[in-house]
Amino acid sequence: MTKPTILITGANRGIGLKLTEQFAEDGWQVLACCRAPAQAGQLQALTERNSTIEIYALDVTNYQQMSSLAEKLANRPIDILLSNAGIYGSRGAVFGGIDAEEWRQVLEVNTIAPMMLVQSFVDQVAASQQKLVAVISSKVGSIADNSSGGSYIYRSSKTAVNQVVKSLSIDLVGRGISVVSLHPGWVKTDMGGPNAEISTDESVSGLKSILQSAGRQQSGQFIEFNGNSIPW
Repeated sequence: MTKPTILITGANRGIGLKLTEQFAEDGWQVLACCRAPAQAGQLQALTERNSTIEIYALDVTNYQQMSSLAEKLANRPIDILLSNAGIYGSRGAVFGGIDAEEWRQVLEVNTIAPMMLVQSFVDQVAASQQKLVAVISSKVGSIADNSSGGSYIYRSSKTAVNQVVKSLSIDLVGRGISVVSLHPGWVKTDMGGPNAEISTDESVSGLKSILQSAGRQQSGQFIEFNGNSIPW
């Protein structure tokens, strides 16, 4: 029996690393992607304990590299395509001090790259059993939930990728592909910081449950790690 397969970007640390570990432990084939595999010591260590993890070099903003990887994996059905790689930008980016170039860089990674990833791997997803595309977004991208302002760069990048997810959920329905946007919670990672509310284990446990069960009924939704629906 063929193992179900998940491709994860940004698999070298934080949520991506923990998802790689847990999916592999559940018997999934994991295509773990990161910019510099040789420097991903924790990820390399996981492969020594679990042979179902394959590591691939991928800078999500290098679209030629992305295309080449898609060609290399052309005959590999991918049940879950998970766009996890993301950046926050400067935490001091407040009104009056926004740097346009930094904003472009964050939009490139958080908004454009997930779309390019789906375009590159859509055939592999369509050839799988589960046919799921998922994007790690953030609740701060919810316009309805914004009551504190600020965080212009990161907020806008996640609001924009949520719109990408919504459109993809409509455009890919004919190929049987479901698309969801996920909020992992405020997690104690390098990005979330030490004052975050939940552990990586708690976040990933919830995300994994959603990812393994999501399908047509969830497509086009913005879902929190605990299963709650988030307003756009």
